[in-house]
Amino acid sequence: MSKPLLAPSLSARSLARAALFASVTVVAAGCTVAVRPLPPPAVYIAPPPVAVVAPAPVVEGQVYEAPPPLPVYEQPACPEVGYMWTPGYWGYTGGGYYWVPGTWVSPPRVGVLWTPGYWGFVGGVYAFHGGYWGPHIGFYGGVNYGFGYVGSGYAGGRWVGNSFAYNAAVTNVNVTVVHNTYNETVVNNVTVNRVSFNGGAGIAATPTAQERMAAQEPHLQPTALQQQHVTEAAKNPALFAKANGGHPAVAATTHPATFTGPGVVGAKFAGRPVGAAPATPGAHPAPAAKPAVAANGAKPAKPPKQPPVHKEHPEHPEGEKS
Repeated sequence: MSKPLLAPSLSARSLARAALFASVTVVAAGCTVAVRPLPPPAVYIAPPPVAVVAPAPVVEGQVYEAPPPLPVYEQPACPEVGYMWTPGYWGYTGGGYYWVPGTWVSPPRVGVLWTPGYWGFVGGVYAFHGGYWGPHIGFYGGVNYGFGYVGSGYAGGRWVGNSFAYNAAVTNVNVTVVHNTYNETVVNNVTVNRVSFNGGAGIAATPTAQERMAAQEPHLQPTALQQQHVTEAAKNPALFAKANGGHPAVAATTHPATFTGPGVVGAKFAGRPVGAAPATPGAHPAPAAKPAVAANGAKPAKPPKQPPVHKEHPEHPEGEKS
């Protein structure tokens, strides 16, 4: 009697196990169907490189009047080893043109050179192209600022490793203090004059291949001291052309933003004016020939003196005193 009772119990237990296994299988099968493949990893696409271009011309208002000629002055001696020369130029505000004295400055870092700014006549107005620091000298309008800046390139010095060497042939350095010097004659292939702007009735110069390449290089803006130098010059009424007639009392300094005391050099005389550019674009008259002025600001050589000419006088009548 015991065997018939055990058979149903075992059968029910087996059925329960079978049902549990079937349910697990269904759940597992459902999980397998729900699994989806992982998306592919994101691919990083770098942005296109930013092109480095030459500084855009800074037009300080609508300037229709040509800047005055560059005054003639001597370069003050380099005050410290490593300082570099930045030539003077005419700036502009609402009060007119004012002279920014040439000065010696410390470069922002090793290996850079200063490309001076220049005025350019374009589209009937005069636009100022700001100066900048870079590994090579760029285009500065063909303006002959002197002291190595003869219209293209720079012959006043060069970097030798981490030190700047000065060309004593065109740069005012005290060789007893500054020993990193050399002497190299500068051959000037441009017309030497005091014209301070490019285009129009000014200088007809275009960038060379090397200057166009220099325009694509990374540039550094003027240092804080250089900017202060310009700001202080604009505040000085005596530096405005309408007050000094193009003959500023402070033409150059040994240190930026220092317009009094030792090291301040005044202009010898004002540059000769050039014919003004026409009011409307068109044919521009060629500038009149000007006497040559040395690149270092010296006066033109005087012609040799001629021997006196003795005129013959008629004999005096008798009794007349000579």
